[in-house]
This record gives sequence, C-alpha cells and structure tokens, in this order.
Amino acid sequence: MSNVGQLEFSEAILDPTSEVPMGLSNPDGRPAQKRFDVYRNNVILSLLDAMATGFPVVKKLLGDDFFRAMTLEFVRANPPSSPLMMHFGTALPNFLEGFEPAQKLGFLPDIARIEIAMRESYHAADAEPVSGDLLQTTPPDQLMEMQFKLAPSVRMLRSRWPIYSIWLANQEPAGPTPEPGGQAVLITRPEFDPWPNLLPAGAATLVMAIENGATFGNAIEQTTEKVPHFDLSQTLALLLQAKALCPFKKETP
Repeated sequence: MSNVGQLEFSEAILDPTSEVPMGLSNPDGRPAQKRFDVYRNNVILSLLDAMATGFPVVKKLLGDDFFRAMTLEFVRANPPSSPLMMHFGTALPNFLEGFEPAQKLGFLPDIARIEIAMRESYHAADAEPVSGDLLQTTPPDQLMEMQFKLAPSVRMLRSRWPIYSIWLANQEPAGPTPEPGGQAVLITRPEFDPWPNLLPAGAATLVMAIENGATFGNAIEQTTEKVPHFDLSQTLALLLQAKALCPFKKETP
C-alpha cells in the first residue's frame, strides 16, 4: 500500500462517514462496506478501551457516557502514532484544555498528566537508589558538595489545583476531601507499581534543583531562599523511602 493509500485508509478508519477506501472489495468486486464497517468499529472500540484503561480517574470524574463521547472525539482527532498502546493518549491533557464541554473541570488536564506520568513511571528503567546509610555516614561538608540524580521512574507535576487530593479521593473511598490550593506531586516507583506522593512546601524546588544538576548544598540553598521554613528532613525521608534519588555519575567522554 502506498503512503497515500495508507493515509486514506487511516483517515477512513476514524471517520464514520467515510466510504470504503479504494481497493477494498468483496470477491464479487463490489466495495466491502460491511466488512470495513466491522473492522472500523473494532478499531475504534479498541482505542476507547485503551483510553479507559489508561485514564481511570479521568473516566470516573467525567462519568462513563461523557468519557466515552469525549474520547471518541479525541481518538478521531489524535490517531495513534505508534503501535505501542502504552504511548497512546499522551495528547489528552492538551486536548482537554481546549475541550469546551469540560472547561468547568479546570483540574482535569493535570489529573490526566498524573495518569500519564504513572504510566511512564511504570515502564521506566530500574536504577540503584541512594541508601540512607550513605547520607548518614558522609561528612556534612562532603555531602553538601555531592550531586544526585532522580531515578528514571520519577516524575514530578506542579499544579494550581489540589491534584493529589482529587486523585486520591477518586482512588480510595476514605480519601481526603480536596481543599482549594495548588499541590505538587512526585510520582515514584519504589517497588513494582508507581504511586503519587504529595510534596511538602518547598520540596518541588529541591527536586528541580537536583534534577538540574545542583549540588546537594546548592539545592538546599535554592529551596530555603524561596521557602525559609522548608522541612528538609521530611522531604529527604520521602525521597529515600520512595527510592527517588540515585548516585550521580559523570558521563565519560
């Protein structure tokens, strides 16, 4: 099939009003409309199922019927660009930002970003984490000059919405009632499954400084300049427990 033919076929698959692409015919030579309609329906259903699997909290927030109608528009406007379904749906947050019927739920794009980040974290490579013993046994002056990096499975999201509380309230029956205000979330994968962690005040600044290559001492300085009452012990305990920090190794030329 030529590139033009592939494009025509792809567009026809996602357009319910499109006729059978040229060259698809029954044994009698007539266009294979019924067979193509069945195939097209199966493709659409598989994409809708993939979206429901990948965005369970978004689905719960919208309700089954609304979610299905929304994702039907989404998949027609954003066909898969990869045969790997783990990558499908990454354009959903931007789509939701411009999707008029969902504008009252301004936090929805960031909830979708959490679910994408958790999927990415799940498929990320393993890495050896920094041990608590290293931090406890290293002399303070040396520790301040050390660099660390984030584990490949770590993802961080900052939002003007209480996205952690909203996500948790829709995952656990006894989850806290979301209160107004922004939240920062750190996705980590200490064992097999990723999980979002609510970051305390200032922690996101520390994490970003570490990610950008600052020494441990400089990262702390950058954070305390912005948040004077930053609780380093609380944040460090979270990062170590979540196995979010790895030793920094300079790349050899």
